[in-house]
Amino acid sequence: MASVTPSVLFVCVHNAGRSQMAQGFLTRLAGDRVEVRSAGTAPATTVNPVAVEAMREVGIDITDQSPKILTPDTVETSTIVITMGCGDACPFFPGVSYRDWKLDDPAGQGIAAVRPIRDQIEAHVRELLTELGIG
Repeated sequence: MASVTPSVLFVCVHNAGRSQMAQGFLTRLAGDRVEVRSAGTAPATTVNPVAVEAMREVGIDITDQSPKILTPDTVETSTIVITMGCGDACPFFPGVSYRDWKLDDPAGQGIAAVRPIRDQIEAHVRELLTELGIG
C-alpha cells in the first residue's frame, strides 16, 4: 500500500530565520520522506546571516534558501502548517493541521541568542518527526 508523503509548511513573518532553520532541520532529518516548505507573511529580502551561521555550526547549509511570500495555495496544499509568530496573518483552511511553535525571533540578535532558538527548533522538528512516525 502506497503512503502519501506529508507536506509541512513552516511560516513566520519574514521567512528569514525561524522558518528557514526549521526547514533546514526537517530537510536534513527527514530527507525525501517529507515535503518541506517555508514562507512568510511579510518576507525579508534575504535570510538572516546569523541564522545561516547558527545552522552552519550544526552542519546544515541554508545559504541557498530565500524568503518566500505565503500564499493561500501554499497553505491549502500542506498537510501540516507550523506557525512561528505570524499571528492571525496565516490563512486557515479546513483539513489542514496547524501547530504554533512559540519561539523568540532571531531578527537583530547575535549568535549567542540565536543558538538556543536554533536548538529549540531542532527539538520541535524531532518531536514532529516522531509524531509523523518518521523519527
